[in-house]
Amino acid sequence: MMCLRAAVPCVGRAARLAVRRGHRKSRRVLTLGLPTVWGAVAITYKLTCPLAEQNGLGARVASSAVFFAVGTGLIVHVRRALLRELRQARQVAGAAQSALLRPLPPRIDGLTVAAAQMSADRGATIGGDLYEAVATEHGVRVVMGDVRGHGLAAIGTAAAVLGSFREAVHDEPELAGVLRRLDRALARHLRERAERDGTVAEEFVTVLLLEIGGDGELRALNCGHPWPYLVSGAVVEPLSCADPLPPLGLFPLPCELPVLECGHLLPGETLVLHTDGAEDARDSRGRFFSLPEAVGGALEAPPQSLLGAVFTALLNHTVGAPKDDVALLVLRNDRQRQPTSGARGTARPTTTHLT
Repeated sequence: MMCLRAAVPCVGRAARLAVRRGHRKSRRVLTLGLPTVWGAVAITYKLTCPLAEQNGLGARVASSAVFFAVGTGLIVHVRRALLRELRQARQVAGAAQSALLRPLPPRIDGLTVAAAQMSADRGATIGGDLYEAVATEHGVRVVMGDVRGHGLAAIGTAAAVLGSFREAVHDEPELAGVLRRLDRALARHLRERAERDGTVAEEFVTVLLLEIGGDGELRALNCGHPWPYLVSGAVVEPLSCADPLPPLGLFPLPCELPVLECGHLLPGETLVLHTDGAEDARDSRGRFFSLPEAVGGALEAPPQSLLGAVFTALLNHTVGAPKDDVALLVLRNDRQRQPTSGARGTARPTTTHLT
């Protein structure tokens, strides 16, 4: 009886697989069979029908009508088959996007969050950019990264890094431990891909790790990624101007990973994380997109509206989709203001005032 119970799920799965294979085979038969049947009908008509052998005007008109009907039917059928395959591909891409860049909740531990990504590949919904924000016992931990290249080729690498991050943020008490886990996951992924494909995978990933404590304390580790912008009142400034570490995958991480203290994210202040595709976007005259200016044009907007305003400005600047993947992640501290004493925190670089 135990063996029978254990076998029932396997039989059910096998039956479902058989049904799916049958459906796929039926679609192939219809896709290939109908054009063949239509072509056979046209050839048979031309060779055997007495009307097709006559040279009169009426016979020619009738022959033309028959071939036009056959050709039209063939075109319509092929078009429907292609549209069906396109819809299925988009559904698969949407499911992959939800699994890889899953939608972030609107609030995480008192922080209002908004994020979006735009792929440079036409028709693709995901690319090589990655982001995630997770509330942990160590604070809210955030990753923003960019895989070398874009489109479908970068998805596997982005998935390996994100999967490792989602596990490591809960296990590692220090931010340096999280970064080392990401580095090992990337190395393992590239090694396995090289063994599977028989080629050396030369890929690297820029990664920015942030940790936002309960009091707003900001700590960061940066491996070759652009620093985010801090929005405080009417001021937009880089969070730091410190030199980052090399991107992951190019060189081994150093033995010591000094975590950068970046002061505090005070209530009402906003962080705008981005990939380099935003600031590298150019217009028809070769001018770069000014992300601080776009952010400064929506200072009072909530994160979701600020995100929309920046993407709108970016599309207007490039007159269409940019040449590289672009990802943006906006975090605003909406926690209740706590009384503080003493210094605000680690000094930041000179501010940039927007007018």
